[in-house]
Amino acid sequence: KETVHQMFGTRVAVLAGDFMFAQSSWYLANLENIEVIKLISQVIKDFASGEIKQASSLFDCDVQLDEYLIKSYFKTASLIAASTKGAAVFSGADSSMTEKMYEYGKNLGLSFQVVDDILDFTQSQEQLGKPSGTDLAKGNLTAPVIFALETEPKLRDIIESEFSEIGSLDEAIELVKSCGGIERAQELAKEKADLAIQNLQCLPQSVYRVALEDMVRYNLQRIA
Repeated sequence: KETVHQMFGTRVAVLAGDFMFAQSSWYLANLENIEVIKLISQVIKDFASGEIKQASSLFDCDVQLDEYLIKSYFKTASLIAASTKGAAVFSGADSSMTEKMYEYGKNLGLSFQVVDDILDFTQSQEQLGKPSGTDLAKGNLTAPVIFALETEPKLRDIIESEFSEIGSLDEAIELVKSCGGIERAQELAKEKADLAIQNLQCLPQSVYRVALEDMVRYNLQRIA
């Protein structure tokens, strides 16, 4: 599908983004709850921080898993965490429960991002809607790559060359798959999912808690 900037040009696309940002800020102000307003405002800041972190570490084979998780928190998990905590705040929950719900959203978001990064290697272009290995091609090293780099020196050489040779990207993708990068990333996604479900123990048993647990399990089913 064509994007806005392809259909109408970059200038219109940027203006459309500015308008949507202004509109969301207006809705945010109308919540009339200062705690939730602060939460969502922090998310906006986190989005920018995540993009900066990603841009500053492209093709960096020394990037650590903790750094990847921080970036993933900024770009994905922060929004989900703020949303789940915000819902708890509006429900009148105490501070202990709102923090547990924040942790639930954070761990769900991290698990979701890891799963997304796995799918970038395991699904076809037709399934993804974009070529496989797109993040890797851009130098964005995700969990499967970080794990594979621990055992395959050749992968580092290929990435640091920025895929200058024909076929090197395909070779790198195969190395990630053959060196256990996918399997270890799956373990990481499950670890974060398990933590998310543990966080929900603060809630009484109900159909609503089951629905939140099912959301976590559904995410993992994408790589089952």
